[in-house]
Amino acid sequence: MNLFEKIKHNVKSFLLWELLVGMSLTGRYFFRKKITIMYPEEKTPVSARFRGLHALRRYPSGEERCIACKLCEAVCPALAITIEAEPRKEDGSRRTTLYEIDLFKCIYCGFCEESCPVDSIVETNLSNYHFEHRGENIMTKQKLLAIGDKYEESIARDRANDAPFR
Repeated sequence: MNLFEKIKHNVKSFLLWELLVGMSLTGRYFFRKKITIMYPEEKTPVSARFRGLHALRRYPSGEERCIACKLCEAVCPALAITIEAEPRKEDGSRRTTLYEIDLFKCIYCGFCEESCPVDSIVETNLSNYHFEHRGENIMTKQKLLAIGDKYEESIARDRANDAPFR
């Protein structure tokens, strides 16, 4: 370091140059128009490809769609899905006895939805959900079916509108 650079460094240190640069940046944004969204009253625009809370769908007859092929469990990169299955006593078809998704592990990639051959597991456009107690992050088969039953109309409408993207 030559003498000129040492003097320049000492002057910048004495005048707190980095602090002044940071404060000037803050000052530039201080008087600009604010872009804050008042969340409960205002909603931000959502992409047509948004992936939110999971749901299990049923056929119009009321029978669950999942055939326990375990493709969604195999394709999940975060290992968030757990499935156990056994054949039914009535007709011998395979159905799930345990279907769980750990939403803390899930990365909402949509691979489970894409791999399902019968369109059973879907990711809805629901983004407003929260957990208050320990263990609520585990979505059981009953919870997933309840979500699917409650929002079946909007899920079917979204699936029909997204047909070109699928």
